[in-house]
Amino acid sequence: MVSSAVPARTAGLAAREFAPDDVIWRVNRELALLLGAGRALLLQIAHPLIAAGVREHSGFERDPLGRLARTLEPMYALVFGTPAASAHATAGMQRAHARVRGVLREAVGAYPAGTAYDARDPVLRLWVHATLTDTGLLVYRRFVGDLAPAATARYYEDSRALARRVDVPEALVPPTLEAFGEYMAGQIAGDALAVGPATRELVRSIFRPRAAPALRIVGPIVELVTAGLLPEPVRRLYGYRWSPSRERALCAAAAVVRRLLPLVPPLLRHAPQARRAARARSLAPR
Repeated sequence: MVSSAVPARTAGLAAREFAPDDVIWRVNRELALLLGAGRALLLQIAHPLIAAGVREHSGFERDPLGRLARTLEPMYALVFGTPAASAHATAGMQRAHARVRGVLREAVGAYPAGTAYDARDPVLRLWVHATLTDTGLLVYRRFVGDLAPAATARYYEDSRALARRVDVPEALVPPTLEAFGEYMAGQIAGDALAVGPATRELVRSIFRPRAAPALRIVGPIVELVTAGLLPEPVRRLYGYRWSPSRERALCAAAAVVRRLLPLVPPLLRHAPQARRAARARSLAPR
């Protein structure tokens, strides 16, 4: 049953928390955002406690493509899914995260060996969510199109609603886009992030997975794009070298994508979850 307090745009068979005129729908439907998947992941595992959880409990080495799909599907469900699909995705993430806990095997940065980690930690959940929000905005602007300040602020407000769905306490989420920028800058400049040898080995398994020979061909290219999109301090943590010529090449590639993207049909340009959701809304009774 749909409560009468729910806005009309979410009523009926196609009920969803977000609608096609929401900025987060318009941004997150773009498959071009997958160009930032490596950036978001490397930002996440630059936190030693998250890196330990991924290393000990993830299947990247054995099944990199499957692991990526299992990561993306719940995020698409939260934005484009029905309330039932969204709740199912949230419950699935809760079950998966409940198993991800342990202790650091070795000291990394400010974290001594034996430091406990738990994927249910709201501070870690906030960082993961923040990397996705920050990366989504960055990649959209570079590869898809401009976002006006007001639209950017609305995107961030939508992302705060998502944070609540993934169990980040509202009091912990920066209340405004400006506060979010300060949070990101503080995380990047502070001692929360550190990259040790085990994390670098994890990165090698991500971009050059032994279990997926085809990915080993494109992996170095994806890694180069990822390095270019990372904030400079994080780039240095991973030991990536960047140069003006590489930056010019990345900017040129982004400009080409921006020019060609309007010519790409929605079938190839937009995530299938977004296309199905839009189609369901158009067929739903008003």
